[in-house]
Amino acid sequence: MLYEPILTSRSEAGWDIPLLVWRAGAPLLAVGSAPLGGGLGVRRWVLNATVPMTYDRDDPAAHLAELAHDLDLVGPGVGLLTGVDVAEVVRRTDAGVQVWATVGLGTPVWAAAPGPAAPAVPAPAHRVGTVNIVAYVPVRLGDAALVNAVATATEAKAQAIWELGLTATGTATDAVTVLCPADGEPAPYGGPRSAWGAPLARAVHAAVRDGGAGTVVPWSDRRAG
Repeated sequence: MLYEPILTSRSEAGWDIPLLVWRAGAPLLAVGSAPLGGGLGVRRWVLNATVPMTYDRDDPAAHLAELAHDLDLVGPGVGLLTGVDVAEVVRRTDAGVQVWATVGLGTPVWAAAPGPAAPAVPAPAHRVGTVNIVAYVPVRLGDAALVNAVATATEAKAQAIWELGLTATGTATDAVTVLCPADGEPAPYGGPRSAWGAPLARAVHAAVRDGGAGTVVPWSDRRAG
């Protein structure tokens, strides 16, 4: 299983910057688009790290690996970055599926924007613009079902964003990670009307909708205030 995340922090440039750390009770199968540990494979932990809006490193996977080392996280894991204060994580559950989301919608975009991607609505450049989703499904999903589960989570995210009144499907830097047990008979489907895709969709929708309903202030702006 994937345990509830622990909120901790790291010291950087004289500031204590928050991080969320999930540990697994046993190695889990994961699929996702994270900078560190993305793709499909067995993972032992998940890290969601706040970064200042002035973040300018061009090696996010290496940076996340450094943070994981400093936290004594061993083995392969998943690492995510966001300008959102990860202490604002939203957790929702549905029929045994658990979802955690950090929601920043300051730079919404259409996925199929004509030409170079541009914000669907004007937004100051400093506003938070990343939605990170971590989901745990309590049964083994087949490889195709895992890929389908990522699509299902993304569709549910886009539905929530639309219902929040934004003419967008997400932001340009969103990431999704879906984890499940590595053992057991694989469930074959992960679509929004499947046995496990349906509660996944509902939990993601609720987390993104509720997380995006308030005003999300960039972590660096909180510090400046």
